[in-house]
Amino acid sequence: MYDSFISLYVWSVNAMASRIRENRRTIRSARETSRPNRAPGILRGPVGGPESTRSSVQQVNAGRPIPWRVFSGLLVVSLIALLLMFFNVDVFYVRGISVSGISYLNDREVFALAGISGQHVFQVDAAEVRQNLLASPSVADAAVTVGWGSPMVHIDVQERQPALVWQQAGIAMWVDVQGRIMRQREERDDLLQISAETLLDGPPGATVDRDVVAGALQLEALLPELSALRYHPDYGLGFNDSRGWQVWFGTGTDMSEKLTIYLSTVADLLRRNITPRAIYVINPDRPWVATF
Repeated sequence: MYDSFISLYVWSVNAMASRIRENRRTIRSARETSRPNRAPGILRGPVGGPESTRSSVQQVNAGRPIPWRVFSGLLVVSLIALLLMFFNVDVFYVRGISVSGISYLNDREVFALAGISGQHVFQVDAAEVRQNLLASPSVADAAVTVGWGSPMVHIDVQERQPALVWQQAGIAMWVDVQGRIMRQREERDDLLQISAETLLDGPPGATVDRDVVAGALQLEALLPELSALRYHPDYGLGFNDSRGWQVWFGTGTDMSEKLTIYLSTVADLLRRNITPRAIYVINPDRPWVATF
């Protein structure tokens, strides 16, 4: 915006200079027109010439414009006064913004994340504001527009969408499909719950391994009745079978194969009247069973 103001200033100076040159040409043309066509002859009458001629010349001289340097000086003074007004009038300082695209965040939170409270509109850098917003784990992308409207800053936010709920140490957090951890902003019963038996390192904004997220979402699709999973750092994802044992599937995107192996293993154990304590299908090539 500051560059636009300088361009306007340069344009104004050039326009004023052009007008001054045009006025000079007009006055010069008027002077030449006012001169009488005199033929050589005997000088008669007063040396000063006819009164009408002197009056005409005086009128032309009276209409002479102010020199262009004076105009430029006045223009510079005016622009300086305008700049002083811009930097001293409160209306040009950012006291609020307009926000669109949000479902979980609110306007005040986005304003705080932007980091422009109290800044002059000339100081607002849209690229810097966008980077400030992207530092939040809840923001996937943002578009920042700075203009002369009211409010002068508009931000369109693209929020990260939760894919599952991660619970550890009694704290529930959202995780998106990329594994990004963010604050849980409302209860979502439709999301798969994962209870971690050990804590993940790092605050909200860290990530869960993508193989964990991908595996959880695959199990959810394969077992629609499943509403909760467990996570163990050694055994990966698992759950408690309603028939009285634990099952662990590891992580990754081969859950369909692992589930098939699990179901065939369970059928074989029940046929032999064996009740397992846990079934591990972490490696589909080497499943194993723990019994009581």
